Amino acid sequence: MSHVLLIDDESRFCQATSEVLRQSGHEVTTANCLAAARDLLRQERPGLILLDLMLPDGNGLELLEQFDEDSPNLVIITGHPAIKTHIQSLAGPGVRYLTKPVDPREIVRLVEELDAAAEEEDAEHDKYFGLLIGESAPMRIVYEAIERFGPTEAAVLIEGESGTGKELVAKALHRVSGRRGRFVPTNCGALTGELVASELFGHEKGSFTGATRRHTGVFERANGGTLFLDEISEMPLDMQTYLLRSLESGEIVRVGGEEETKIDTRLLAATNRSLSAIVHDGILREDLYYRLSEFVISLPPLRERGEDVDLLVRYFVGELNERYQARRRPSQEFLDRCRGYAWPGNVRELKHVVHRAYLLADGAEAELRADGGFESPLVFRSTAGGVQPGRPIRDVERELIVKTLEHFGGDKKATADSLGISLKTLYNRLNEYEKSSGSSAREEASAS
Repeated sequence: MSHVLLIDDESRFCQATSEVLRQSGHEVTTANCLAAARDLLRQERPGLILLDLMLPDGNGLELLEQFDEDSPNLVIITGHPAIKTHIQSLAGPGVRYLTKPVDPREIVRLVEELDAAAEEEDAEHDKYFGLLIGESAPMRIVYEAIERFGPTEAAVLIEGESGTGKELVAKALHRVSGRRGRFVPTNCGALTGELVASELFGHEKGSFTGATRRHTGVFERANGGTLFLDEISEMPLDMQTYLLRSLESGEIVRVGGEEETKIDTRLLAATNRSLSAIVHDGILREDLYYRLSEFVISLPPLRERGEDVDLLVRYFVGELNERYQARRRPSQEFLDRCRGYAWPGNVRELKHVVHRAYLLADGAEAELRADGGFESPLVFRSTAGGVQPGRPIRDVERELIVKTLEHFGGDKKATADSLGISLKTLYNRLNEYEKSSGSSAREEASAS
């Protein structure tokens, strides 16, 4: 809640406004002239000043001389709407103003809006580049790479296991770049072979069945900004030639079109496969691989970021407290268990575990506990299926997929990311299992 300093010489307005603000949980101090306001400001630092311009002993803007760059939020109260331009020239464009007569409830709404903005800003300050959390040595190497590579125009390949935050790193690179265009993420693993070209480069109306209008591809949507191609290793080999040509020429041609369109798009790509596997298995064309990997950022798995686990847990709990209007906290036991766990699903898995423990906690100020453990379905026990001598690979794969899907509460996107496969592949596997289950049921019914 805010500490508000209300400076106005109208006693009835001050009384009514103060009462409404206090009922909303805010602390309020009042002053009816410049001299009284100066005395109060020497003793305390309010978070918000509601300032009337016309005071008995001078103009309210004279108080601004007492503040350095870190001044409180300022709301000007005036009876003259036309004075807005003059106010902004003196106090800066960030100042807000209210025109008399003012409904006290309007002031409450404005104070709460400013409170919410301040909380969001504080949360952003806790993150590097407003996105990333962690103080460990491996993450500091990542931050240094972002600061070094971000302002360049070079392509960057981000390598890391599923759930390590590759898209967040790509967003951080975009923020540091200073590019004014959009950040456009695209998951190559979610695109079918028929749609890759259209999604990347766009298509003209009538270029194929169903193309009822012109479609703008992600390269054009990211013009002036950054295009992030996640799961680049899932892109079909025959499309990689066209991608390389566009990168080299800075031009695209829409499907069904002939005109070349100039683009100013910076490309970032990511893969959850190791660089050695990409090269050895021929997943990417060699010329495209070298074009994409001018710089490489390798993200550490969470198991190598031990000291960051507590920070991440507390951050996720804070987010949930804000969402559910509660004050829950992780128990020491919960933090110890989190630090001692290997986290095969990395930060994504940690976030799911924290969310589950949070929802199971009882009471608005309860502690999160680790009752029952939170071992990943990726870690199998020989007594419960899993990897056993002589067991068919397809059975092991099916159990892995089904258990991972259960672990993520049916979230197919999170399941595919955790397993390192495309969403399309996951859907294909699930359809196969459904068909085989249906066939087995029919065979059992016939036999009986």
